[in-house]
Amino acid sequence: MNTITRRYHLFDAKGQILGRLSTEIARILSGKNRVDFTPHIDAGDFVVVINTDKIDVTGGKEQKKVYYSFSGYPGGISSITLEKLREKDSRKIIEKAVYGMLPKNRLRSPRMARLLLYKGEEHPHKTIHITHE
Repeated sequence: MNTITRRYHLFDAKGQILGRLSTEIARILSGKNRVDFTPHIDAGDFVVVINTDKIDVTGGKEQKKVYYSFSGYPGGISSITLEKLREKDSRKIIEKAVYGMLPKNRLRSPRMARLLLYKGEEHPHKTIHITHE
């Protein structure tokens, strides 16, 4: 049986555009950057993202983009703007963007588990092989 060799990819979010960074992350988590890509096999790599506080968005999305959540109960809808979410936890911005870009199937959860997000420069993963600019 073949074993999957997973590599670590390091992304620095400082000055990066949210959507463009998220599509690249989703592609690597899905394994589409590998030559042996197969849609039904989870062969993606680990992705480490640093400086999530410094991610950029275009246009007026900082105040206009709104994230909604619904508890299922009457009156249970809540909303938060991107600006407030950045103050609360900037890692959630990238997490939500990548989550929405991955296929909606059983492989989504294990792929999201390989996404490692950090607010600052420091991270415990010293065995990084590939750095993306």
